[in-house]
Amino acid sequence: MTTAKKQMITIETTVNAPIEKVWKMWNAPEDITKWATGSPDWHTPYAENDLRVGGKFLSRMSAKDGSASFDFIGTYDDVQTHKTITYTMEDGRTAKIMFTNTGKAVKIVETFEAETENTPELQRAGWQTILDNFKKHVETTA
Repeated sequence: MTTAKKQMITIETTVNAPIEKVWKMWNAPEDITKWATGSPDWHTPYAENDLRVGGKFLSRMSAKDGSASFDFIGTYDDVQTHKTITYTMEDGRTAKIMFTNTGKAVKIVETFEAETENTPELQRAGWQTILDNFKKHVETTA
């Protein structure tokens, strides 16, 4: 029996801020609700985050017009402060986020397993938009 090879998608950005600020804003629910959205007509009205191995996270993503919503849920598999986060999503897919501190900026590389409902291009674009929103949120928040 052969198993299908899982398609991995990688996105990245560089955030011009100290690693401590980047890490805090990536993980604080009050910040997650401000940046975790894939398009302007959606928002994230609620988030919770238990950042530890075995801890869970949840971000509720909703259309602003109330027409749709879903919960993005997962469990942390590995957390190395200021370095990496790996997690397993509710549907069994995995993701890894690497934070590389360059001193003046932080490079974030996120790799995740593609799902089968949407095209890889659509997934890459949506997750990249969220990552770009994160960069903007960090760089414009005092």
